Amino acid sequence: MEKQIQSIVLGGGCFWCTEAIFQRIPGVIKITPGYAGGSTANPNYDSVSEGLSGHAEVIEIFFDGHKVTLDYLLEVFFAAHDPTTLNKQGDDVGSQYRSTILYADDSQKRIAEKSLKKAQANFKEKISTQISRLEKFHPAENYHKNYFENNPSQPYCKSVILPKIQKVERKFGLNPRG
Repeated sequence: MEKQIQSIVLGGGCFWCTEAIFQRIPGVIKITPGYAGGSTANPNYDSVSEGLSGHAEVIEIFFDGHKVTLDYLLEVFFAAHDPTTLNKQGDDVGSQYRSTILYADDSQKRIAEKSLKKAQANFKEKISTQISRLEKFHPAENYHKNYFENNPSQPYCKSVILPKIQKVERKFGLNPRG
């Protein structure tokens, strides 16, 4: 039987976008924006934004495995961003915006690989998403948490994040928050 509370770390460009999308999925319990996949011991937003830390902007998602599956979360992940653009999502450019799945165990690795293969059918270009073991997750500074919810009228939120949310809500039949 699948364990109830699980976690996965995903990077699909700006963590403000991915956090706002996954907050709308029933069964998702908690999301923490952060940094992972690099070599800098104590990354922060400035060091990651410079692109020299090796870390990507990611989110750590805790979810109830009895209410939502990892397969479903990864289906949303591949639909929510362009996994075929290496180190780029929209105007955000650099390795810190790479598409990445950071798994905790071999089961998650198998699910991620299967999901990537399935998602490839939806794209003409080859998916560049990296799948690798999570070494360490570094939570981002507090002001990044719930960024979209706390700043809905900010221009980036209105012009970049909101259209991504709406696209995913339409595709998956999710109800908007609020």
